[in-house]
Amino acid sequence: MTQRTPPTDSLDQALAELAEDFDLLGDWEQRIEYVIELGKGLAPLDPADCIEANKVPGCAAQVWLATQAEADRLWFAADSDSALSKGNIALLLKLYSGRTPAEILAFDAKAALDRLGLPSALTRQRANGLNSMVGRIREAAQIANGAAG
Repeated sequence: MTQRTPPTDSLDQALAELAEDFDLLGDWEQRIEYVIELGKGLAPLDPADCIEANKVPGCAAQVWLATQAEADRLWFAADSDSALSKGNIALLLKLYSGRTPAEILAFDAKAALDRLGLPSALTRQRANGLNSMVGRIREAAQIANGAAG
């Protein structure tokens, strides 16, 4: 297995960097294009992880989210059959992958996404899907937190 390096910045710092990137982009078309570009950089998901148990319900597209606990941290891998959904999950992985369950649970995801202005740029269905993705990440953190305690 590949040695993974945990993030050195806090979730708040990672969010601030993303917010800075978003602020540099002018309109929402450019921001959505940026999100899609993030998705293009997502590592391919192992086909064995594209299973029903890893599907995120409530998304407009098919989204798979695989979780692996390693050294008290949660690592996420994901994929989608939609460029925008893939970008959304890539953005979330940029924030959450490699974090401890406690970090994930202490972070206000709704405020973070609102700070980026992402939900208002998406259709209601896509915004609901984004919230479902966050819900699955938090659920994995709750499960891992319960197992640790």
